[in-house]
Amino acid sequence: MSAMPPLALLADIGGTNARFALADTASPTPLILDSVRGFAVASFPSLADAALHYLQETGQAGEVQLHRGVFAVAGRVDGDEARITNHPWVISRSRTRQRLGIEDVVLVNDFAAQAMAIPLLQAADVATIGAASWHAGDDPLAARTYAVIGPGTGLGVGALVMRDGHQHPLETEGGHVSFPPGTPEETEILQRLSEQFGRVSNERLICGPGLVNIHRALSEIAGEDPGPLQPADITARAQAGDPLCGRTIDVFCAVFGAIAGDLVLTLGAWDGVFLTGGLVPKMLDSIRHSGFRQRFEHKGRFSPNMARVPTVAVLHPHPGLLGAAAIARRRAAT
Repeated sequence: MSAMPPLALLADIGGTNARFALADTASPTPLILDSVRGFAVASFPSLADAALHYLQETGQAGEVQLHRGVFAVAGRVDGDEARITNHPWVISRSRTRQRLGIEDVVLVNDFAAQAMAIPLLQAADVATIGAASWHAGDDPLAARTYAVIGPGTGLGVGALVMRDGHQHPLETEGGHVSFPPGTPEETEILQRLSEQFGRVSNERLICGPGLVNIHRALSEIAGEDPGPLQPADITARAQAGDPLCGRTIDVFCAVFGAIAGDLVLTLGAWDGVFLTGGLVPKMLDSIRHSGFRQRFEHKGRFSPNMARVPTVAVLHPHPGLLGAAAIARRRAAT
């Protein structure tokens, strides 16, 4: 009989969904894709309860020996504890370890996990936006600095610094940086959102609820009452030819590009920006045919430099889990 592979339990926990999977930490492709399951976080009182449900539903409870758990969370990890920014879960590493019976439990910011996925991405997992190209499987020993930014329920921001064959993910809360308008229209949008929220962060515009915020602000500027809408309503109406919803998508993509370009300047991420999060695959055509890349490159004296920076849309269905699997593999090797 062959020995069981060294397995790790993975989770990628956002404000809306929690996705679980297993990883074979001895494999060069550690994420076991057919083990992935997703659940609504609102259905469970805690991460441990959701994880136990996953193990029971997949028939893994009591059947496999889990050597470690790597849990990527959409919020700041502070010592033993992590708080989900857009959901009331508070995750304790020590309590979760006791509930699950796993000795080595790691909590990481979800965009640190997204960053760690970059070296495992293949050509079929990405789509380049703009003329600057990025090649999967580039020299692993080369010095590289990548930024990662992604709109979903919120706006995640991270980075990956690669030096001397080592990968160093940076955990940030860059989605909560103050929104800087770049056009008179965006200044008007900021004024409307300031009346509602006070301080306006990038996340107030660039995420699913951000589409609704932009549309409502544009409607108020036009003297219209938008009524209650969901993000999917706005994208569907834009595709059907609704001019205000179409303008909402244009503003969203342009602001997204400007913010992604600012991130390059802030981090020195000259080797590329990876666009991830739940909205990017759904809005890929809109991003490609919008002002995204123009606003990304439009950085004054640094515009020629920005034109050489790749912007890469991540199409892999589970980049957070892929990155968590990479972290589990690295810990198993130490």
